[in-house]
Amino acid sequence: MELVVGRVAKSHGVRGELVVEIRTDEPEARFAPGSTLRGRLARSKEVRDFTVESAREHSGRLLVFLAGVADRDAADALRGTLFVVDSEDLPPSDDPDEYYDHELEGLTVQLTDATVVGTVREVLHSAAGELLSVQAAEDGREILIPFVTAIVPTVSLADRLVVIDPPEGLLDPE
Repeated sequence: MELVVGRVAKSHGVRGELVVEIRTDEPEARFAPGSTLRGRLARSKEVRDFTVESAREHSGRLLVFLAGVADRDAADALRGTLFVVDSEDLPPSDDPDEYYDHELEGLTVQLTDATVVGTVREVLHSAAGELLSVQAAEDGREILIPFVTAIVPTVSLADRLVVIDPPEGLLDPE
């Protein structure tokens, strides 16, 4: 399974620098100088390898120079490119409370009394923290659940289950 670690938002300046939206918890490792990124070009199935020359943080994004991308036109041609890694290449987490997004997607969500709430569709990374986007079993609507221990006390990958203890009103449809 391919996991997206970054997306080219736009070019920056005239020397070929890219603005990359970060979609990984380890941007310093994924975008380290000398590392190779696989890029799936926008509106294409073409995948190319790119070598990172430099990367620096800027306003919550990365400014990245890639080898062979030397001007604004070349950088603009990469707009929308997704940088991906294969989930098989990821090391297992040493922390039992850390999960890769793809491990949580598809898990059943239930209350502490075993009432089924829905299914995790995706994990959203916001400035305020991670949210589980859950498709409600009852009506299919999206429920956003803060992924914090106080609300999500149990995750069992073996049982494919997330147990939540939501505060009053979190699951209300309004």
